[in-house]
Amino acid sequence: MDASSGSMHVLMLPWLAFGHIIPFTELAKRIARQGHRVTLLSTPRNTRRLIRIPPDLADLVRVVDIKLPRVERLPEDAEASIDLPSDDLRPYLRRAYDAAFAEKLSDILQDAEQGRPDWVLIDYAAYWAPAAAATHGVPCACLSLFGAAALSVFGRPDALLGRGKYVRTKPEDLTEVPDYVPFPTAVAFRGFEARAFFNPAFVVDGSGVSEAYRFGKCIEGSQLVGIRSSAEFEPEWLQVLGELYRKPVIPVGLFPPPPAQDIGGHEATLQWLDRQAPGSVVYAAFGSEAKLTGSQLQTIALGLEASGLPFLWAFRPPVDADEGESGLPEGFEEHVNGRGLVCRGWVPQAKFLAHGSIGAFLTHAGWNSIIEGLARGVKLVLLPLMFDQGLNARLLVEKKVCVEVARDEGDGSFAPKDIAGALRRVMVEDEGEVFGDKVKELAKVFGNDEVNDRCVRDFLRSLSEYSRQQQG
Repeated sequence: MDASSGSMHVLMLPWLAFGHIIPFTELAKRIARQGHRVTLLSTPRNTRRLIRIPPDLADLVRVVDIKLPRVERLPEDAEASIDLPSDDLRPYLRRAYDAAFAEKLSDILQDAEQGRPDWVLIDYAAYWAPAAAATHGVPCACLSLFGAAALSVFGRPDALLGRGKYVRTKPEDLTEVPDYVPFPTAVAFRGFEARAFFNPAFVVDGSGVSEAYRFGKCIEGSQLVGIRSSAEFEPEWLQVLGELYRKPVIPVGLFPPPPAQDIGGHEATLQWLDRQAPGSVVYAAFGSEAKLTGSQLQTIALGLEASGLPFLWAFRPPVDADEGESGLPEGFEEHVNGRGLVCRGWVPQAKFLAHGSIGAFLTHAGWNSIIEGLARGVKLVLLPLMFDQGLNARLLVEKKVCVEVARDEGDGSFAPKDIAGALRRVMVEDEGEVFGDKVKELAKVFGNDEVNDRCVRDFLRSLSEYSRQQQG
């Protein structure tokens, strides 16, 4: 740490997923705006696709490209989870990440010329980083891109590592609210969610460890934990988490990405939005991670059609589509012509959500998407698909800020009427006004740069105080 200026050098290690690299980059810029130096590690393809550092911060944010090694079964150009044709290949991306990023971290920690970082800020996947940093006397902070409620349900580090009273040995263990939560809540997985989540999360995979083990080691080995959340939104869950982890748990804010200036050829789409009535359009998008089947996408399409509402759909083809198949019901785009638009490929999501004609966001309840929607004051309709998304949906329903699409409790299936009904509840029926009022209130927290920057300042102050105590 530079004693004269109080500025620090923070090294950041995001996991190789769009939904991780983008918020880490946004936080890197916010840290740099407070006068600190940041080194951000990624891969060449991800840097080109996702990382834009403004010229005024170029001296403070250094982006280091790391080439991934060849790993059996990993497609040659796969540098993020979105590049994988199947979720079965995730462990091989993790294996490549572990090999390349652990080696680069070790080099940086030993590089006297560049100067060792004051802190290593790690994502959940870099489970080897705390031990490596500790050998060089550098502290680690784990930055969670999950909210505090979801993390509380996942449990203590020892449980994630397969030890202690709260260890999860079967999917059913995830469907009950743990007894350490001191207030009534419905934030837990449903049976079909727990079964889908348990195997990738709690079972050792081809990378040599489980996802839960990675998270547990990161939390256990870190000196403090930053949470992408705010005390204004979920104070009760932040308190539970602090007691679980027995170390400082600090909300770092929500830092939604600003609307992109580059609209990537979507001028006609924005002109179409300009012609719609204020707050009348449903924006539908399901993130970069979820790999929906043809059957699910057909059901969503028929639900959007049955709703009778104008919509804009950021469409990604189904994982099980044959080459040349659209993945949409036959004649769908003709049926909804003029009322609905289907956009393929990359879309400027933050720009669309900020548009005055967007009234609701049909989304998978990923934390990034929730933050983007609420930051823009858009009502949410949630269709959770994987990971923490079911927990996020329960939390937001409990806080009366969204509607969750009704599902079959056995297999998680849903029908067009379930999609249409949920959309009409928030867009047409009287209770939609209540959701609208709640969402406008939350926009003052989620979308307020002053609130988010204050959280970043508080987090940096905690890092700096810890460093001073160690030196003193």
